[in-house]
Amino acid sequence: MNRENKRKTFEPGYYKTHPCKEAFTCRSCGRLVTPGEAGTGHRNHCPNCLTSLHVDVEPGDRAADCGGLMEPVAVWVRRGGEWAVVHRCRRCGAMSSNRTAADDNPIKLMSIALKPVASPPFPIERMEELTRLMGGAGSFV
Repeated sequence: MNRENKRKTFEPGYYKTHPCKEAFTCRSCGRLVTPGEAGTGHRNHCPNCLTSLHVDVEPGDRAADCGGLMEPVAVWVRRGGEWAVVHRCRRCGAMSSNRTAADDNPIKLMSIALKPVASPPFPIERMEELTRLMGGAGSFV
């Protein structure tokens, strides 16, 4: 069932209170995604590539007209230690946060979390020099 049919079939806000029981094919990686493995009835991203679709303005409302791919760009830790994925829409640039699910790809989650460490905003080979310029000893030893 496509997004337009869901909007016509159910009253506004239906998915805020009712689980989505339909399987879907990820538009990014092509994997068949079933909601049963998520540990929740509210599946909102692919567990393989963590990509989502821009269909909501508020979670579950299906009010967004964009429909673009929401790519995972960061992770953050919610109160209580639960991880969430930050998504950015490739089409319009909107950002949102989604809780991780039980079956999410842990390697993909870690690669997103470690991206800033792997690609720092400064040349890593100048770390000692930068430390010295900031008043530190400049030595890692």
